[in-house]
Amino acid sequence: MLKFFLLCTLAVASRADIPEEEDVLVLKKSNFDEALKAHPNILVEFYAPWCGHCKALAPEYAKAAGMLKNEGSEIRLAKVDATEETELAQEYGVRGYPTIKFFKGGEKESPKEYSAGRQADDIVSWLKKRTGPAVATLAEVTQAESLIADNEVAVIAFFKDTESAGAKAFEKAAEAIDDIPFGMTSDDAVYSKFEVSKDGVVLFKKFDEGRNTFDGELTKENLLAFIKANQLPLVIEFTEQTAPKIFGGEIKSHILMFVPKAASDFQDKMDQFKKAAEGFKGQILFIYIDSDVDDNQRILEFFGLKKEECPAIRLITLEDEMTKYKPSTDAITAESITEFCTLFTQGKLKPHLMSQDIPEDWDKNPVKVLVGKNFEEVVFDPTKNVFVEFYAPWCGHCKQLAPIWDKLGEKYKDSADVIVAKMDSTANEIEAVKVHSFPTLKFFPAGEEHKVIDYNGERTLEGFTKFLESGGKEGGAPAGEDDDEDMDLDKNNEPRSYVSSKNVSYSGKKGSLCTNV
Repeated sequence: MLKFFLLCTLAVASRADIPEEEDVLVLKKSNFDEALKAHPNILVEFYAPWCGHCKALAPEYAKAAGMLKNEGSEIRLAKVDATEETELAQEYGVRGYPTIKFFKGGEKESPKEYSAGRQADDIVSWLKKRTGPAVATLAEVTQAESLIADNEVAVIAFFKDTESAGAKAFEKAAEAIDDIPFGMTSDDAVYSKFEVSKDGVVLFKKFDEGRNTFDGELTKENLLAFIKANQLPLVIEFTEQTAPKIFGGEIKSHILMFVPKAASDFQDKMDQFKKAAEGFKGQILFIYIDSDVDDNQRILEFFGLKKEECPAIRLITLEDEMTKYKPSTDAITAESITEFCTLFTQGKLKPHLMSQDIPEDWDKNPVKVLVGKNFEEVVFDPTKNVFVEFYAPWCGHCKQLAPIWDKLGEKYKDSADVIVAKMDSTANEIEAVKVHSFPTLKFFPAGEEHKVIDYNGERTLEGFTKFLESGGKEGGAPAGEDDDEDMDLDKNNEPRSYVSSKNVSYSGKKGSLCTNV
């Protein structure tokens, strides 16, 4: 008995050794394993003290921790300073901040990446879906009312036979979605309360029309498509909080309205935008961005816009390669937006590629200056071997490379068949070349084939010279085999690219992620 008492005392003392800040456990390598043993279901945020996105998340994260604690939940929230606990950060592949992982059942080998929003309610809802049944049983009206009242979006199935094929399809759909709560009822009083006369599925939401009723064959795929089309507002504002929902969804075509919210005609523009959105639900996500907000200026820059040019409309597809489109008119009316989107869905639009005007002295210096308007004429000259640096003016790596690139240009300034050039890729876009990181170095050998070779060698004068003298063989790789590990960062310490197959943000990974790449 004494031995058992001592073991219990030690276990309690061990748990007490894990400090807390605002109901959030503070973990280090020394207590990490013990925390997983003491709290089998634990959400861990790997953060950096200097990270602005981590600071913005902190109050919501603490609020979620308090909500769960007050409910008596066994789920706990924890945080790790990844800049101090570098071994833990490396073990769990932390490459950006915040990185949030869920450890279920005390297992530490393969935690689940957190994939929902950054509000307290989002966090709590996601965790409950991960630890409880995918579908809650709603046996009485108050349970259904609570589910709807406590969530921005909730989906309820009304089935007299909860073992039916439709009910099973609903359960499978629920298991596939992490950030929305699902409930099921067979209670007559619940049917009556929500004016449901027959079996079916209803999506309840705190925006737009308030509810949507599923109409179709009850299959998992059809239900998922129904939820995807109705879970977001017709028009959603881009913010740090909404970014995960915007980019975590399956709708990869986004139309953006850049508009100052303080403008006198803001509501009129919104009404026109929203009216057009009604015809493209589930096809195109309609998003508006406050062009007066400082944090949104990098997004405007990506689309080649300035504050004084707003309001403005742009459309982008977020597939393997980003493609941007610009309407033929500056008018913002429901009719013009509808026509623009219709042409897009019919595949009748040409991509919009930004280009500066050709500088008068573009070929005056050893390193030639390329823009969109003269790019193909220069690089695809069949008599020339052209080596191009695609750079960004703010890029630190590009600034480090500049003196070496200038020396390379000087070395080949009198060559009859070699051209060393550079292009500002923040202001110029080329359909044939997709730039995901800075600097990107590509070689266009002479000939009619329009070949492109990526440079992956050392960024030294000697390395570049060997590469050119070997005809692009020493230090080169077929285009597309380069990696993004050298991606430079902007002043906010975020990848500058809008989005790629790896990134899900207008301004960087996951909408609110500082990267330490």
